[in-house]
Amino acid sequence: MAADIHVMTGGAPKEVLAVLTPRFEQQTGHKVHFTYIVIAAIQEKLAAGAKPDMVLMPVPAIDARVKDGILRGDARAALGTVRIGLIVREGAAKPDVATLDVFKKAMLDAKSVVHSNPAATPSGAHLGKMWDQLGIADAMKPKLTFRNALDGGAESVRNGGAEIGLYPLSEVIHEKALTVVGLIPPEMQLNTVYGAAVHAANPAPEPATAFVRFLADPSNATYWKDSGFEPAN
Repeated sequence: MAADIHVMTGGAPKEVLAVLTPRFEQQTGHKVHFTYIVIAAIQEKLAAGAKPDMVLMPVPAIDARVKDGILRGDARAALGTVRIGLIVREGAAKPDVATLDVFKKAMLDAKSVVHSNPAATPSGAHLGKMWDQLGIADAMKPKLTFRNALDGGAESVRNGGAEIGLYPLSEVIHEKALTVVGLIPPEMQLNTVYGAAVHAANPAPEPATAFVRFLADPSNATYWKDSGFEPAN
C-alpha cells in the first residue's frame, strides 16, 4: 500500500535526493516529502518532540539520537562522505589550494569569503575553528560572511557578493555559473559521513525503512558520487 514518507534532512544530499527519489517513488508508489533545514534545527526539533518518518544527517548525530531512543538503530544506514570544497564565480581567477601554505595565503589575499553559519551546520562549525587553527582569525573576521549554501551562500559567490565560498562539495557541485576549484587541504578537511534513520515513533516504519535501504543500495553509489559524495567507509 502506497504511503507518504516525511523526511527531515540537512542540505548536503539535496542534489542526489532529487535524482534518486523519483526512482524510488516510481518503483514503490510511495511519495516522499522533504523538509530541508540545517542540522542544528533538526536536532532541536527532534529534541522538542518532532516525529518525521525519517531523517538524514551526519552519522554521529544519528547515532546519538539512536542512543537516546529517538531514532531506530535497526533502520539506519551510512550513505556517503562529503568533504569541503572551494568555489568561485565562473570565469574568476582560481586560487591555489594545493598545499596548506598556499591555501592560507589565498584566504588572506581574498577580499571576501562566505561559508555556512558556525552555529548551524557541521561545516560551518568546522570552518569557524579553522581560522583559529590557521592563526588568521583576526585577519579573516572583517571579510567573512556566514550564509548556508542553499540559503543564498552559493548565490552570493555567483553574483560577486563574495569572492570565495567554502561549502560541502555536494551542495555546490552542480550549481550553475560557479567553478569548484577543489577540496580544501587535507590538514583542514572535514569528512562528514551522512546517514539516514527511521524515527523510533514511526507507527508504520516499513515504507521509510525501504527508502533508507534504497538510498544505501550499492547500485545507487554512482548517483552519490556524481553528487559530490565518496563512499561512507
